[in-house]
Amino acid sequence: MQQLRCYGDDRNNGFCVHCGGPSETIDHVPSKVLLDEPYPENLMAAPACRECNNGLSLEEEYLACLLECVIAGDIAPEKLHRAKIGRILRANSSLLTRLQRARTDGAEGPVWAAENDRVSRVILKLARCHAAFELNEPQLHEPSRLGFKPLSLMTEKERTAFESDDDAFDVWPEVGSRAMQRLLVAGTDTFTEGWLAVQEGNYRFHTSQANGLTVKIVLREYLGCEVVWD
Repeated sequence: MQQLRCYGDDRNNGFCVHCGGPSETIDHVPSKVLLDEPYPENLMAAPACRECNNGLSLEEEYLACLLECVIAGDIAPEKLHRAKIGRILRANSSLLTRLQRARTDGAEGPVWAAENDRVSRVILKLARCHAAFELNEPQLHEPSRLGFKPLSLMTEKERTAFESDDDAFDVWPEVGSRAMQRLLVAGTDTFTEGWLAVQEGNYRFHTSQANGLTVKIVLREYLGCEVVWD
């Protein structure tokens, strides 16, 4: 990915983007468990305290494994598309059992009972990093809205609204922010209708300030996520 330096207001830097505490570590976004090797160069990162950075590692692992099992329709490690996830489940029998218990056979195939609180915490963590890194607008308070839904279950109207670039050029981000630089400088990053693909097929995101600060994320081209701060 193209390396861009933030030239925004320094008052929005130097503290944990999740809780406002000390900047002790670097929180990569997206979490590496959501990506495959080789990882993109210059992976985005935001300052974080150790507790916030490490505290959700199990939830991130859970979400990555859940997504892969749902996509494959199976929990057997050898049947999963991402080799990394297969390795994780082979080494973590408790997580494998947890996902097995979440799966039931429906009339049209497997049905999965997701642990929505865990999923929400991971999505919020990712969104806070994107808000701070791309827009130089850390969001320490709770969002006004947070939702997620499989793309295949969205209505045509929902999918169109979700995929659209509602920001266009009507609302420009903070001067010096990475989002502003991406608008003005054509680089090597992959843009499609305002979306930035971090790794094709695994992770893409979109930031906007047209109607509040909005971060949209698509995981594995399966799960659409949206976080909004009014």
